[in-house]
Amino acid sequence: MDDQRLTIKQKAYALLLCSVVFAVVYNASMWHVSSLPNVQSFVFDFEKNIPFLIWTIVPYMTSGVFLCLIFLLCKTKKQLRLLTKRMLFITVVAGLCFVIFPLRFLMPKPDVSQSFLGFSFHFLEIFDSPFNQSPSLHIAYAYVFWTIFRTIKGNMRTFLMLWLILLGISTLTTYQHHFLDILTGSILAHLSFIVFPEGKNEFEFRNFQVANYYFLCAWFLALISLLLTQFYGMFWLALLWPALVMMIVGYQYQKNHVGFLKDQSGKIAFYKRIFYLPYLIIYWIFVISLRKNRRPVEILPRLFISSRLDINDLKYFKPDERTTVYDLSAEIEENPEIRKTAEYFSFPYLDIGTFDIAETRKLVTHITEKYSRLPDDGKILIHCTMGYTRCTVIATLVMKNILSLPTDEAITKIKSLHRNYILHPYAADFLKKINL
Repeated sequence: MDDQRLTIKQKAYALLLCSVVFAVVYNASMWHVSSLPNVQSFVFDFEKNIPFLIWTIVPYMTSGVFLCLIFLLCKTKKQLRLLTKRMLFITVVAGLCFVIFPLRFLMPKPDVSQSFLGFSFHFLEIFDSPFNQSPSLHIAYAYVFWTIFRTIKGNMRTFLMLWLILLGISTLTTYQHHFLDILTGSILAHLSFIVFPEGKNEFEFRNFQVANYYFLCAWFLALISLLLTQFYGMFWLALLWPALVMMIVGYQYQKNHVGFLKDQSGKIAFYKRIFYLPYLIIYWIFVISLRKNRRPVEILPRLFISSRLDINDLKYFKPDERTTVYDLSAEIEENPEIRKTAEYFSFPYLDIGTFDIAETRKLVTHITEKYSRLPDDGKILIHCTMGYTRCTVIATLVMKNILSLPTDEAITKIKSLHRNYILHPYAADFLKKINL
């Protein structure tokens, strides 16, 4: 579909479709579960300390308002189609979970009949259900709402963000959901983002796609941690540490914070090594298991690309004071021998992440100028961590710049020289769109 502006009729149709599917799925699952003889509940021990806050029924009830508003805020057909797919996916998958893993809310609500907000709880008693708990549709929908609300500028964006957070909290403080439902609702939302990504092969959205995998991993770890703690003791709370790390790494990807780990000298501060230890351990496992490009590939006379060279790999490439090294890795420290011997530059990119156009132009210009002044006994090495994508994308642009080649010819030439060259669709999109 194109990006032409939408009509009210198109928005209303999408809203009607999602509303009908929701009504059918929600009520059918509620009818089925209510007919079962014994529906269990699952409550974490700490939930008995969650207070009942009657006023939070206000943000809780606004979920229905947002459900209608969100379709009206869509600006393009592409945006509306993506929103509709995600909403339908969440509704149908949640309905299946309600039927396959039926749960009911356990904790009794205080008497609210004397409060002026009591009518809201009376409304919930009529139209809502103690079933249909996990995953929480309120939570999953709230994440999807934010994908549209975040496009709003100014103070309203901040207000809506805070309101959605309050809406999420209200699922607990109005005694409508248990904490398990919050975690599974978050997992379902991020699963929908992965199944239906925004700009699937467009480099501008690549970091959001990678971030969602980290967020999904974080919520799974949090869920596993609390479940194991519930049954096997407090030791398993330790899993909340890697969960937090995965969440923060996902945030760094969203914001394209390429320098969140390494400094300009190629080192990682001690406190970062400790905090990000779970991430670094996992990353080193991937490096040890998957790295192949130990021997640098010469793509132009005295211009090489490779993976990060460890101490044993230096026999293939001996750096000296006339060697210039461009390190594109954002997650692994540079080899100390290279930092000590060669002229070193750190231009980090996040692994399988987007390429910032301005920074890439700056880097390619820097390498091109350095190559033009290279002494007869000098050489340049461009490397990332694995040697598959980041260094080859930059090398393609450098070759294009130096030899004045069309992009396709530069890609073909690099591929002929580097058998492990990987050109992901988002990277191919980037190479097409960047102008040097």
